[in-house]
Amino acid sequence: MERDLVEYIVKSLVDNPDAVNIKVIEGEKSTILELRVAESDIGKVIGKNGRIARAIRTILSASASAQSKRVILEILD
Repeated sequence: MERDLVEYIVKSLVDNPDAVNIKVIEGEKSTILELRVAESDIGKVIGKNGRIARAIRTILSASASAQSKRVILEILD
């Protein structure tokens, strides 16, 4: 569910939605989402001073807290 949420948000932000790739790494109590986008779109996902990335992480943690899980979003180059 968290993967779909991040994918929907990020594809709405970028110019090249086909280049969005999310890898899910499951743990016992936490999940790590590794996000890759096209090099030209990385600034759109991070935002000025990291504001957009922080907002995505806030939405993600609110969604995960309903399931008593911890989700970590890593934006990779």
